[in-house]
Amino acid sequence: MTSHILAAVPLQLGDRRVLQPGRLRWLRALGWMVAMVFLVALSFGPGMEAIRAHLGKGDPRIGFVTNVSGALIALAAYALLVRFGEDRMPDELAPGPAIPQLLIGGTIGTFMFACVIGILVAAGLYRVEWHGAAPAWHAGGLAIQAGVVEELIVRAVILRLLWRAFGPLAAFAVSALLFGASHLANPGATIFAALCVALEAGVMLGAFYALTGRLWTSIGVHAAWNFAQGYLFGAAVSGSKMGPALARSIARADAPGWATGGAFGPESSLAALLVCVAVGILVLWLAYRAGRLGPTAA
Repeated sequence: MTSHILAAVPLQLGDRRVLQPGRLRWLRALGWMVAMVFLVALSFGPGMEAIRAHLGKGDPRIGFVTNVSGALIALAAYALLVRFGEDRMPDELAPGPAIPQLLIGGTIGTFMFACVIGILVAAGLYRVEWHGAAPAWHAGGLAIQAGVVEELIVRAVILRLLWRAFGPLAAFAVSALLFGASHLANPGATIFAALCVALEAGVMLGAFYALTGRLWTSIGVHAAWNFAQGYLFGAAVSGSKMGPALARSIARADAPGWATGGAFGPESSLAALLVCVAVGILVLWLAYRAGRLGPTAA
């Protein structure tokens, strides 16, 4: 039933050209991982700058177009690298199931964050002040960009190729830790915040990728979580504001950081940790039941 709803397929790790079986495949997989991260980032960064130079800056609608265009450039770069470097079609980005899986992921991500903020409000740790209508261009563009680019790099490249090199356990552990550590430079970041990101998003989003064999559900969850956090509820997203919002979520000043998330935002709160880890464990269990966590996945 789950496979039917999510149009799931086995996760394709790649087994041709640079990843063909043979001597030192684990080392070739690691080298290819580093190259892919560099090349996807290289296409995304200069691509964004070129679009900004052409369209200009200032108008939030143009900013939205720029963010979405950058995400599309990153998707195209990844698809081309897989096609020519691994001699396969990038099934993880198959367009057919994209819309339903993005919608499913978006619904899950929004509901999860609503549960987190509901718990925090019920516990007296936050209050939410509703401000009314606000333009969503800035927050929407940032959420889509982060959902696409971060999922491509962390899940489709790092998790997948570590899985190819060392198996699923090492892949989940290392990719999650790297994802958490990448947030340490953000405003308001702490070691606890980075661990929360690693356990919440690093494991959960990887689990959706393993379960479905596609990247779309993970992108939907990631983008919707950020959008709900930054725009619907007006909280900090990994320490940063996302511009105009429908509301403003205010943490109780005398509450400890581990309870509210502090300046980093609610995602580094105990409530978020419990909600996201519970979902992550459930999805991992579903992936295990579906036979998607074997050493070679496909």
